[in-house]
Amino acid sequence: MRGTPPDPKAMKKVGLLISVFMGVTMSFFLSLLGNFLGSLQGGQFTIPGFLISFAISTVISLVIGFIVPMKRVGDAAVRSAKLRPHSIQARLLESLISDCIYTPVITLAMVAYAYFQSRAHAPAEALEHMPGFFQMFIGSFIACMIAGYILIFIFMPLYMKLSMRICGIQPPPAGGPPAGGPPSGH
Repeated sequence: MRGTPPDPKAMKKVGLLISVFMGVTMSFFLSLLGNFLGSLQGGQFTIPGFLISFAISTVISLVIGFIVPMKRVGDAAVRSAKLRPHSIQARLLESLISDCIYTPVITLAMVAYAYFQSRAHAPAEALEHMPGFFQMFIGSFIACMIAGYILIFIFMPLYMKLSMRICGIQPPPAGGPPAGGPPSGH
């Protein structure tokens, strides 16, 4: 016996909640990582620098989350790859797609902010010893892509369950179809 499918408006709210939760989480950890990496390259970790980076990346990630329908993009990729929804393979693919959409933009913004701030406040003699923008970006990009992938893989299912509960929708069982959907194979 099939349950009733979830309300499309409630599912849209679920998607928005997931975007907010993931955006804040990604921004927090990637800003922390970016500021830490910047301190290793000769800068220094400061709370104001971290907070500004966190604010900028949170705004960017929320904009991305509201513009890009990540759930639909991920679901389409899973169907296209003929993977079972909610399986480990599906989650790995969905995490990669989210990481490729969010992380480059967030990293670019954080590195640009750090680069221009450090150049604006550095003494003239220090400017010639500072790394170039591309050098700063590529190291941060690689580290943030790896960290972002792991963060998305860990937090996305947790935030999906939490968002569904907040919206009054029964979360799908691991490896199964969403509640109210057709049984597998039909």
